[in-house]
Amino acid sequence: MSNSLTPAQMAATHAAAFTRSRPWSALEFAALLDSPLVLFAGDARCFALIRVIAEEAELLTIATDPAYQRQGLARACMADWESLARARGAAEVFLEVAADNTPAQALYHACGFAECGRRTGYYRRKDANPADAILMRKALR
Repeated sequence: MSNSLTPAQMAATHAAAFTRSRPWSALEFAALLDSPLVLFAGDARCFALIRVIAEEAELLTIATDPAYQRQGLARACMADWESLARARGAAEVFLEVAADNTPAQALYHACGFAECGRRTGYYRRKDANPADAILMRKALR
């Protein structure tokens, strides 16, 4: 996967992938990327944005353009960002996923993540009840 990606491209991919909740704007991506603690892996088809602080890494978001789903890009992107986190000294990684996002949960389980908590009603939905956030973690060492 390429390492050339603009905040506008991230926002476009995020908007295509996140249709049930508010996608992030190019300005939001630019602000996150201004931090030396935030890294990304991927390209305009599929990317992940992570934050590494001390020995912990957090997946802030991962998005795959629907036109490129089911091609293994998200799994490859997961491996790429985990490598970045390891290189920055992370010993464990965390993420959260909506309880109604079963494809993402399957990906995270396949990548070795396990549930470690839950936030009730965390994700707001257009014309639907809020969805819980499932918190997941994985040891890198």
